[in-house]
Amino acid sequence: MVGEIAVESGERAAMGGAAGGRVAIRVRGLCKHFGRGEQRVSALRGIDWEVQTGELSMIVGPSGCGKTTLLSVIAGILNCDAGQVNIFGQETTRLSDSARTRFRAAHIGFIFQQYNLLPALTAAENAAVPLVIAGWGRDRAVRRASALLDSLGMGAKLGSLPNQLSGGQMQRVAIARALVHEPRLLVCDEPTAALDHETGLNVMNLLREQAVRPDRAVVVVTHDNRVFHFGDRLTRMDDGAIVEIVDQRRGAA
Repeated sequence: MVGEIAVESGERAAMGGAAGGRVAIRVRGLCKHFGRGEQRVSALRGIDWEVQTGELSMIVGPSGCGKTTLLSVIAGILNCDAGQVNIFGQETTRLSDSARTRFRAAHIGFIFQQYNLLPALTAAENAAVPLVIAGWGRDRAVRRASALLDSLGMGAKLGSLPNQLSGGQMQRVAIARALVHEPRLLVCDEPTAALDHETGLNVMNLLREQAVRPDRAVVVVTHDNRVFHFGDRLTRMDDGAIVEIVDQRRGAA
């Protein structure tokens, strides 16, 4: 049974990417369907795709084109029907559900469009959740989360509940929760959708800081063309397929 979730150094070395980076994500022949019979919808149609370390990659396209489905399969939240997903040398599509959950907890941070904060927990407690799940003591986890929130300008709101925070503040808590366990891969679903322009730019700058690290990668799904310029590469999707990849550092791929 495949249950190993460690990323071997030899596997990493074998996955060298362009421009000095390594391949953080490699997707091959990825398919995902919803429904049956006449109601069957093909959300992903044989996707082949790669993301390099040190890169902020954006997935763009119209609503319903498969962007969030692709992101969710990569993050291990959804199972695929066919194909492979390899993250930092680990083929996650071959892992059992429990092993994939452990891999996600160790290596992936997810920023949800709707924040998904727990209403009964303070900002610091919400941000500490991944550490508590990983086995940290509550006090130690909250201290670590509080320090991260403070660095994000949330020091005065550590004890506030989600209903006491603005949209931008809740998004910063969500970002802190995604970053607190120092994941190597950060995946973000519409991180600026509910934010004003200035706050959205601040959020993208934070994500950009994470992406440029040589051992990490960031993938962002977005409709917000105001932030497209933050992406190293723009992957355009339509009807469950990739129709164009634009390297914004070098032109069309």
